[in-house]
Amino acid sequence: MTTVVVKPSSWLTTGIKVEKVNNLNLFKFTDELGLRMQELLDRKKADSLTLEEAFELEAIGELDMIFSYINAVIASQR
Repeated sequence: MTTVVVKPSSWLTTGIKVEKVNNLNLFKFTDELGLRMQELLDRKKADSLTLEEAFELEAIGELDMIFSYINAVIASQR
């Protein structure tokens, strides 16, 4: 069995957007990636994640932490 590891950078062109919020340009997930994250979280809660989905959720979570940090830095420089 081959396990494919999803890299957060794989969503650079399809899962990320920059959105203006209170005159700040902040990094956000696209609606599609946000919905996918919620779907995976729901499957995790139901204990029905596959190994590949667990890796995918981990990668999205890593990206979420990066965005939270970058957005906090942007907001603090205002």
